Amino acid sequence: MAKNYYDITLALAGMCQSARLVQQLAHEGSCAKEEMMVSLRSLLEMNPASTLAVYGNNEANLKMGLETLLGVLNANRQGLGAELTRYTLSLMVLERKLHAKKSSMEQLGQRIDQLDRQLAHFELESDQVMSSLASIYVDIVSPAGPRIQVVGSPAILQNTQIQAKVRALLLAGIRAAVLWQQVGGGRLQLMFSRNRLFEQAKTILARC
Repeated sequence: MAKNYYDITLALAGMCQSARLVQQLAHEGSCAKEEMMVSLRSLLEMNPASTLAVYGNNEANLKMGLETLLGVLNANRQGLGAELTRYTLSLMVLERKLHAKKSSMEQLGQRIDQLDRQLAHFELESDQVMSSLASIYVDIVSPAGPRIQVVGSPAILQNTQIQAKVRALLLAGIRAAVLWQQVGGGRLQLMFSRNRLFEQAKTILARC
């Protein structure tokens, strides 16, 4: 069956966007708010009509992720570029470990469903909801496989609110990794279809 590289690229961009936001938080203590909201809202789209629907039906919502993806595909193996590649690959590995544990996947769905009750009282970016998203990551995702080592400023990373945001965004990255698998994504594409993914990302970005 022919792969749908448009959907695969969007899901990859979703992962890369989460990775870039985590990197911004870890080094600077803040991140692009609109892009963060796009990533966090993707967690609530459990039965989307399309891949793009997960990201608000707007390609421009993934601009940061697409730009990051181009950098990752360019294989910049140094400094911040290497960090982003490591985060993205780590999300893929962790999602596969999680996928292998059916009970964990069910638990994950149940915990995300429960957020609706909280969102009736609090905003998505509120400390209360961030804390809930972070605890879902810590309780269910993190134990599934190798831990994602986030690097940055130690002083920033000791802040509990920053820690919660980082974990919430890693959870959004896992959401994108699940989506990537659902639309036919696979690790081999990163080796053998790199140019195709690069050109697809460039095409979408040109429209943003």
